[in-house]
Amino acid sequence: MGSVIAVLSQKGGTGKTTTVRTLTDVLRRVGLDVLAVDLDPQGNLSDYFDIPPEASPTVADVLAGRATAAGAVHDGIIPANLQLAEAELAIAGKMGRELTLRRALKEVRTRYDVVIIDCPPNLGLLTVNALVAADHALLTAEAQYFALQGVEQALEVIELARDGLNPDLNWLGVVFTIADLRTRHSREAHQSLAEHVGEKLFVTSIRQSIAYAESAERAVSILDHRPDLGGDYAALAEELLDRLGLDAERRRVRSLAEELAAA
Repeated sequence: MGSVIAVLSQKGGTGKTTTVRTLTDVLRRVGLDVLAVDLDPQGNLSDYFDIPPEASPTVADVLAGRATAAGAVHDGIIPANLQLAEAELAIAGKMGRELTLRRALKEVRTRYDVVIIDCPPNLGLLTVNALVAADHALLTAEAQYFALQGVEQALEVIELARDGLNPDLNWLGVVFTIADLRTRHSREAHQSLAEHVGEKLFVTSIRQSIAYAESAERAVSILDHRPDLGGDYAALAEELLDRLGLDAERRRVRSLAEELAAA
């Protein structure tokens, strides 16, 4: 059964969706079968994967019981659109609402090595659903002074999910994103996070660049658009796989990182 990873953030603009898209790309390129799940009503991850807006069924249909998870996969992703906001309201009044996504994904977990869920940029019911469905939680934090506050709030929701709903949920750590460590601002934010979360802070930081917006607009992976920046995510994937105990895959990612560096 594949590992399910929920990627979350307390707010938008932390590189969360780019992290999901690019980690998915990296892991697929080293031979892993990866399913991406867009759980954000804005549908940015779906756009990034160039899924047509009219694609159907979507994750909203899955949560509402109108479609199976397997039937909602389009080119390796279960997409989302604004109908997901309506689906969230619909399940809010149901018993066991926090378990909706977990039940829906049960049938597809055995078909993939990794399932990565892009949570909405808030800590509401959809994010709780993702955490209850997941084996692991990964946080993204932007390189700014309030990063620690956002991480602490996200950790509170992780504890909520663990409390009787998913006690085995593992917190993988925090990825420092949109970083320019040449600036004092970024360095101090990084130091503050490191002091509070210790080894849970990934060594790899994701550099700030307009190229990420360009790659998203073109629906092209940063690995192809700017291989040098893609190398950051290859290094992050290597750390991630190490924390997951997947040594063979980690070694393959290291080879990919060397290829990106040479591109």
